[in-house]
Amino acid sequence: MLSRLAPSSASASSAAAIRTSLARIATLAQPSSGSSSSKRFAPIAIRHFAASPRLSTTTTTTTTPVMRSFSTRASASIAMQQQNAQGLDAQSAKGTATDILPPPLQTRTTPVEEEAVHFRISDQVAQAVLQQHAPATAGEKDYLLPHRIWTKEELSQVELTHHKPDNLVDWTAFAAIKCIRLGFDVLSGFAFGERTPDKWLTRIIFLETVAAVPGMVGAMIRHLQSLRLMRRDHGWIHTLLEEAENERMHLLTALQLKQPSQLFRLAVLAVQGVMTNTFFFLYILAPRFVHRFVGYLEEEAVYTYTKCLDDIKTGKLPEWKTGKAPEIAINYWKLDKAATMEDVIYAIRSDEAHHRLVNHTFANLHQLGQSRNPYGPGE
Repeated sequence: MLSRLAPSSASASSAAAIRTSLARIATLAQPSSGSSSSKRFAPIAIRHFAASPRLSTTTTTTTTPVMRSFSTRASASIAMQQQNAQGLDAQSAKGTATDILPPPLQTRTTPVEEEAVHFRISDQVAQAVLQQHAPATAGEKDYLLPHRIWTKEELSQVELTHHKPDNLVDWTAFAAIKCIRLGFDVLSGFAFGERTPDKWLTRIIFLETVAAVPGMVGAMIRHLQSLRLMRRDHGWIHTLLEEAENERMHLLTALQLKQPSQLFRLAVLAVQGVMTNTFFFLYILAPRFVHRFVGYLEEEAVYTYTKCLDDIKTGKLPEWKTGKAPEIAINYWKLDKAATMEDVIYAIRSDEAHHRLVNHTFANLHQLGQSRNPYGPGE
């Protein structure tokens, strides 16, 4: 049996030829003596097979094809090991070897993630960035423009006043406001029956969606005019923007108590489209008319909120006499933590009285040909 395993002279010569070829390949593949990292990648398997006597037991008479195939695979393996060794040498000089890891072991980001952050970052940093840009909750940050904070004396001293029309522009603006108010009271049903909290909220919400339009349109027109004429605006823009934001805060406060129906929202959308475009062209052609119109509109608003306070005092709106004020109103007007809806109505009425004064003043300034705004930021 041992005689069967003994190599023949032909197979011995073939094995010797293979060992000679592999030894020659291994010699050519030896790295330079100065690279310590490359020695770790020396072709150990080739040296092992070249010195192993077991090759003689597996070698067949077809030695030439086997030698070619094995030599080709060995050469490819040696070339790959040399490339890895050179990569390690380069990374050793830089102090890191993470870039030569195979793809499955590397931290990679998808194209969407790379587009979002523009650079590769860890998961912890990415989450911090997303949290930093997350939408702010109500009351978390104060983006509001300067506005008046009323004292208790100022809240109780608001009076019903009226600017008497003395020219065609004033009479036209006054008549337009009276027609609009009468039409709204009839169409909304506010003029009939008992005035419930739901009726009051419907009226307040609709009123504030309209009242917030003129200030924004006027500020935009004056801003564009300042750019076009290349001259200063003398302070009108900021006062008009403050007015528009103040009216919007009235709306946001009322929305804490009632969410309008879809039909109501469609009506607001239609009215807003008409009013915005109408005010746009009117402010270009007749800014004095617009400010007088808004002045009379605010007169009606003061009258409306005074009537609301009367209903609260007479017990027709008990929910608003003791009901807690929305948090957004407490923060905006700096009310007491125990403030009620009655306190909120007082603050809104004072705002409307202030807008009444400002717009009548602006209309008078246009009539006198003066351009400097007498009201500073927040005044």
